[in-house]
Parts: sequence; C-alpha cells; structure tokens
Amino acid sequence: MTSPYLRDERAGDADAVRHVLQEAFRNHPHSSGRESLLVDALRESKALDVALVVEVDGIVVGHIAFSKVTIAGTFCGWYGLGPIAVLPAYQSRGIGSTLIREGLERLQSQGAAGCVVLGEPGYYGRFGFKVRPGLELEGVPVEYFLAMSFDGSEPQGLVKYRPEFAE
Repeated sequence: MTSPYLRDERAGDADAVRHVLQEAFRNHPHSSGRESLLVDALRESKALDVALVVEVDGIVVGHIAFSKVTIAGTFCGWYGLGPIAVLPAYQSRGIGSTLIREGLERLQSQGAAGCVVLGEPGYYGRFGFKVRPGLELEGVPVEYFLAMSFDGSEPQGLVKYRPEFAE
C-alpha cells in the first residue's frame, strides 16, 4: 500500500465519494443511510465549501465535507463538519484524523471564524472541539454538539445547517 494522498475533491470524484459514504455508514447505528445523497445535494448546490478526499493506490478511501451554518439566523463565518467517511477496510489508520486536521486548517486559512460538529465527544475532542454553552442544535443532546472557535468568537444561538441536511 502506498502512502495516503490527500487532495481537494474533483469533479470526477462523485461516484467514488458516494461509494465511500455508503460503505462507511452501511451499518452505523446513527446513520440515516442518506449521507451520500446529502453530499450529492451539497455538491449540486455548490455548497461544499471544503471537500477533501484521501486516495490510496489511486482509490478514494476517505472524504470530508464542510459547509456554512447559520447561528441565530445569521452566517457569521462558522462552518459545519460533516459528513466524514472512511472505507471500513481503511479505518483506524489515521485517515479520518488527517481529513479533519487538514479540513480545519483549510477553513482557518480561508478566514473561517469556527466550526461545529455533531458527533462523539471523545473522538472530536481530540481535535479541540468541545461543548460551547449557548450554541445548540435543535433535537440534539447538548453533549454531542461540539464547536471550535478559530478567532475567539463565541456566538450563541440555534445553529442551522444548510437545507440539504433536512432533505
């Protein structure tokens, strides 16, 4: 196996990304089964603000997406991480961590104020995400909705992902 190669998602990656998402979430207990449709919809809406893939031996094995979120009804430079997926045979090799770190670096270099994620606190906490009092996602237990400020801002209010997340 050659070293993983991280790059921006390209126009021809849609089928490979769809496969990664479907396989990664196939038996996941918190999956809607619609993650690949979500990424397709975000791509169609040109709302994938940062979308990265990891290739191994020329095969896409991982993907991460970031898109704008609103807080208290306003876009204030914050983004949502998700979904992130790695083919099961390539999990636990640091590919997901690489995608997250690089994605967060890209957001920061583009002037983003912060990022939110809905996920496991033990996993995402390693990257600096934590519960931020005053930030909430409707219908989600507070301990699973995490945030990271890049610029020290502490916005408060209801966070809403793009409409594609509700479809």
